[in-house]
Amino acid sequence: MKASRLAAAAAVAGSAVLVLSGPAFAHVSVSPEGTAAKGGYATVDFKVPNERDNASTTKLEVAFPTDHPLASVMPEPIPGWTAQVTKAKLAKPLTVHGQQISEAVSKVTWTASGKGIEPGYFQKFPLSVGPLPEDADELVFKAIQTYSNKEVVRWIEVQQDGQEEPENPAPVLQLSAASDDHHGGGAKGASDDSDDADDAKTAHTGAEASGTDSDDGGTDTTARVLGVAGIVVGAAGVAYSVFAGRRRSDA
Repeated sequence: MKASRLAAAAAVAGSAVLVLSGPAFAHVSVSPEGTAAKGGYATVDFKVPNERDNASTTKLEVAFPTDHPLASVMPEPIPGWTAQVTKAKLAKPLTVHGQQISEAVSKVTWTASGKGIEPGYFQKFPLSVGPLPEDADELVFKAIQTYSNKEVVRWIEVQQDGQEEPENPAPVLQLSAASDDHHGGGAKGASDDSDDADDAKTAHTGAEASGTDSDDGGTDTTARVLGVAGIVVGAAGVAYSVFAGRRRSDA
């Protein structure tokens, strides 16, 4: 009886761990390198984890918001990947630095020329984007992830206020308040665009070298791991209480 009760308690703890670790916690996300201020330019990283054990990620398609189109989008070269920027005509032209822009980026597609993102790894896809809208607090991007076994995962579900996170949430870029450190509010020449691109590449290289991760994925994962650990400890306590109570009753 003692052994059976301990085994039952251990099974509860084990099943709790399996339930929490079963779903895929990681998903395609987007975060800025530094800040993404309204009206300014920023370098953003789309972080793509490989959630499969038997296939590699070989393609990523990111659709850009049509309600807040971005006139300038420049991908950073990534070894082993090719990037294609697709533009579309705007229903209403934009005015950027005194010039009217009749088209904006509608999609960026990265395709692996090698093995892609293998199981157990993730990849960041950096973009220099701008000018960011001044009348929005966030930008929603919809992403499609394709695996080497032809499986397609659509990260396109928009988070609704007051509801739980959807199963396949779309990447969301949070925008910070405008500041004088960004070029969105004033004139910007070609030399400024070049400086932005150089600064973006330097920032990305530094982030990769230090091994830091700027998005919230690490925080979420840590919280979930701590939650699993708490369940295991609690189940172990229950098992100990059952065992101790049984010993007292036998005595």
